[in-house]
Amino acid sequence: MTGSIPGLEVEYLLRLADDALILSHRLAEWASRAPQIEEDIALTNIGLDLLGQARALLTRAGELETRELENGGRDEDDFAYLREEHEYRSCLLVEQPNRDDFAVAMVRQLLFSAYELPLLESLSRSTDSEVAGIAAKGVKEVRYHLEHAADWVIRLGDGTDESHRRAQAALDALWTYTGELFESDEVTRAVADIGFGVDPQTVRADWDRTIDTVLAEATLERPAGEPRPGTGRRGAHSEHLGYLLAEMQFLHRAYPGATW
Repeated sequence: MTGSIPGLEVEYLLRLADDALILSHRLAEWASRAPQIEEDIALTNIGLDLLGQARALLTRAGELETRELENGGRDEDDFAYLREEHEYRSCLLVEQPNRDDFAVAMVRQLLFSAYELPLLESLSRSTDSEVAGIAAKGVKEVRYHLEHAADWVIRLGDGTDESHRRAQAALDALWTYTGELFESDEVTRAVADIGFGVDPQTVRADWDRTIDTVLAEATLERPAGEPRPGTGRRGAHSEHLGYLLAEMQFLHRAYPGATW
């Protein structure tokens, strides 16, 4: 890796990893509850892909942190299970609850995957070979995630009156959280400048094209107005993340140091 900005690389990787980790948990909540058996398997596999991405990114973040600290850094379990809510850097979109509505899950997945795919494609050229490798593997996975979500959104949007209503309602509710995906700050600009990471603003045009194409085929209307500014990257989350972490972290915190 050429060039280094202590701390900022770790902060950047936590954003990517936390997005994947939290969304993987939301998808896991659909286990045995999806509308079809095949969809149970599909959502489980997508969730496992995202969990694998999160693990790899958290491991790399720990390695970089260890280089900076005399007493050593954290490992993937420390990052996943021993941080408090305000220490998470995930975007607000991925923490939004399923609300027992399959349309919400598919629209959320479409909005996120359409962003993650071009981001990982660019990140596969990172000056950090480990990060580049993680991203390259993720590209192959997210292509399927995007195709799967797009197919379902089209099927729901261009289906019955009820499925169309639910898909549009999900889109309207989740749209306000999409702006945060592309917000640039000192962290993203710094890691992009040294070739370590990607400024998310650079993938906005790709996302717009993908989303507009899918919505047109799904006969869904793109919500009007600009999304609200995001706060998740700064550790300010909705109440939903706290409940999610309480469930996700319970076993590890109840039996500290346990291995299996």
